[in-house]
Amino acid sequence: MSTSGTYTFNPSLGELTLYAYNLCGVRPTAIIQDHMMAARMASNLLLASWSNQGVNLWAVDLQTVSLIQGQSTYSVPNDTVMILDAYITIQQGVSETDRIILPVSRTEYASYPNKQQQGFPTVYWFDRLLAPTVTLWPVPDGGEATYLKYYRVRRLQDSEFTSGQQVEIPYLWMDAFAYGLAHRLAEVWQPSVVQYLQGRAAESYRVAADQNVEYAQQYISPQIQGYFR
Repeated sequence: MSTSGTYTFNPSLGELTLYAYNLCGVRPTAIIQDHMMAARMASNLLLASWSNQGVNLWAVDLQTVSLIQGQSTYSVPNDTVMILDAYITIQQGVSETDRIILPVSRTEYASYPNKQQQGFPTVYWFDRLLAPTVTLWPVPDGGEATYLKYYRVRRLQDSEFTSGQQVEIPYLWMDAFAYGLAHRLAEVWQPSVVQYLQGRAAESYRVAADQNVEYAQQYISPQIQGYFR
């Protein structure tokens, strides 16, 4: 069997756009500058929509923040979509110990009577502003060298046509992107196929999203000891 032996297929945004227009029934020879301007906007709005629909595992990274005694609130990068897991790292010489902390809502944080109480942080409140912040409670007391570490989902990089740039998506999401882009472009240029492409886009997204998970064992066991006291 003769095969390519390569794994480098990663078309540019321009190539994906031409294919998306083909799915709409718009041939490459009919494409003008207005088509490409609409495609640039549609591709970026499509990626924004994906950020709203779930966790894009390829856009998850770990952030580290040095904690300061008496400071409760810390800046979060503006490209942060959500915080997934957070923990406090205690550094003692060359060894480190991590302790998970849990999220609370604005309402729960507002209910704390002494927001300046110092101690070892156990919870955090992620305030999703245009310039987001994370607030810890209790406030770090500076008793040990500590860091806040958190996994976050960041926004996907902008889609641009310049210099043959590619879209920041993995191989498994290319089909979903092509159909999603075609659906959005059809709403502007080819309304007659919108319904068909909407179904194909939804199906392609579902298939990709089903694979966009971490595979790990999960155990659920009820606590029934209270029944036998």
